[in-house]
Amino acid sequence: MRILGIETSCDETAAAIVEDGRTIISNIIASQVEEHSIYGGVVPEIASRRHIENISEVTNKALSEANMQMPEVDAIATTFAPGLIGALLVGCNFAKSIAFSASKPFVPVHHLRGHIASLYLTNPQLQPPFLCLVASGGHSHIVLAKSYTEFETIGRTIDDAAGEAFDKVARVLNLGYPGGPAVADTAKEGNENGYKLPTPHTENPFDVSFSGLKTSVMNIVNQAEMKEEKICIPDLAASFQLKMVTILKEKLMSASQKMQVNKIALAGGVAANKLLRDMLMEECALQRKELFLPEIALCGDNAAMIASQGYFEYEAGNIGKFSQNAFATMPIHYKNLYEINE
Repeated sequence: MRILGIETSCDETAAAIVEDGRTIISNIIASQVEEHSIYGGVVPEIASRRHIENISEVTNKALSEANMQMPEVDAIATTFAPGLIGALLVGCNFAKSIAFSASKPFVPVHHLRGHIASLYLTNPQLQPPFLCLVASGGHSHIVLAKSYTEFETIGRTIDDAAGEAFDKVARVLNLGYPGGPAVADTAKEGNENGYKLPTPHTENPFDVSFSGLKTSVMNIVNQAEMKEEKICIPDLAASFQLKMVTILKEKLMSASQKMQVNKIALAGGVAANKLLRDMLMEECALQRKELFLPEIALCGDNAAMIASQGYFEYEAGNIGKFSQNAFATMPIHYKNLYEINE
């Protein structure tokens, strides 16, 4: 079964064809990173406009690369939540339109479920249940994937997401956007023990909090400026990255021990961070747990992951209506799409 996936939740306009949820036939992405970098972050209005301009071309390229015509597509899947509402509406309405005109099933896909599905594209042998850390610019969740379409949130950020904290720290240190790669590159030249940073505590032992950690970096910079002192940016970047990655690793591994889960996974944009991947590989080897990682190219937002999850949603009977709306926020564990729209 071949699914056309469409993704427009933030600043990537993407379309892809995936077969049976596991094999990528085509995967096209039009990125807006360069345009948004001059603002230090995504500007929602600009993102929505660029999606409108790019979505038809990206979809046609995905079909062309797959050497397919629309009648050969079995269903249309698109991200309907969560994300920037204007951006989501572009993709959702476009997908509904072509599904209606081509008489194809329309499958709404949750963005975080899509990130988890990126693991199936890289690890064909992976099957639920498993525990997954989904860390990106807007999300930091520890999720138990009970099945391909049943999820339970074990922990989550109570304030800033991991990727959001990376972006804000990168902005304070004048490292550029996106912040994750910028901080990681700068940290290569730094001493990760150069600055002592706090470990935020949360009431739920599996939740994370990064607002205080980010603020601590900002205070170090501000105090140095007031005293006309110099800071070592590589050391501060390395210290921040180590603290961030250590928190994520410890929360995930602690949750896996508590829930007695031996299959561990990582997904989302922050899953591309080399230090996080290395630390999890080392820890999982010590604890004799299986670790599943997505291909680097599939860590960021893409449509292949949406098409993959779309296949499993379709198989579970989660077909959307053409009245389907888009939502800026939505828990990953929703059970009934029809109740959402009532």
